[in-house]
Amino acid sequence: MKKISLLFIVVLSCNFVNSQIVEDEKKAIKKIIQTAYVEGLQNEGNIDKIDSGIHPDFNLLGVNKDGSIWKLPIDEWKQKVMKRKEAGDFPKTGDKLVSIKFLTVHVTGTSAIAGFEFYVGKEKRYVDYISLYKFEEGWKMISKIYYQFPKED
Repeated sequence: MKKISLLFIVVLSCNFVNSQIVEDEKKAIKKIIQTAYVEGLQNEGNIDKIDSGIHPDFNLLGVNKDGSIWKLPIDEWKQKVMKRKEAGDFPKTGDKLVSIKFLTVHVTGTSAIAGFEFYVGKEKRYVDYISLYKFEEGWKMISKIYYQFPKED
């Protein structure tokens, strides 16, 4: 009976430790998305923040009306951000400020997916799904797909 009780305690301890590790990884993922994507890419136009959490091979993927897939590599997206920053579009404030609300973060080993609502001001505009891998230097976003809500008249 003592062996069974000890085995039960060991199994519970391992599950608790594993759960804590997963929760720590989820926190790290949320932080990198907030810093690199929300602050860097969307609100500030800060290239250093963008590079801190977005892999150089990252692609934004979308669907054209004809059903074909288009992609925007992060280098092209950063160029657009830099042009907008030069035009005075950053930093965003007030009802142009982007915020997110996480719906899910799922981690399996060194891969993860995060889903969140994307708001401009108080208006929910998108639901984004970002794929991530964990590298030696930490989590990096590698791709994004999204759903855009229809604009209200």
